[in-house]
Amino acid sequence: MMLTLVYALPALAVVIALLGIADTLTLAIHERTGELGLLRAVGQTRSQLRAMVRRESVLVAAFGTAGGLLLGGFLGWVLVKASEGAGDTPFAFALPPTRLLVVPLVGIAAGASAGWRPARRAARLDVLRAIAAD
Repeated sequence: MMLTLVYALPALAVVIALLGIADTLTLAIHERTGELGLLRAVGQTRSQLRAMVRRESVLVAAFGTAGGLLLGGFLGWVLVKASEGAGDTPFAFALPPTRLLVVPLVGIAAGASAGWRPARRAARLDVLRAIAAD
């Protein structure tokens, strides 16, 4: 039961992060409607615009994942150092190599999936309305 809770909390954090990425990209697209309309007006295709928004989503997720890994690793190390000598059970700081490989891949894949809907919305913008919105 406790192990299930231990795995459920990070999963919940990932879902919240995905919603945050999707919300941030949706807001960015809304604020940049005129810019996106101009890009379409000068010849950028819908697929190029979708790819641009997806790349932005992947970059946000990659930087967030890297920052989370660095901060989490540092705070884990600090916690282990702070708990040394606090009891009979010795603690050892360890970074599992498989998780160090899997977490960035999952983070980038999650970022790409979170950017799917905002990218689709950006590609569907009407060029004239988007330019007039600016």
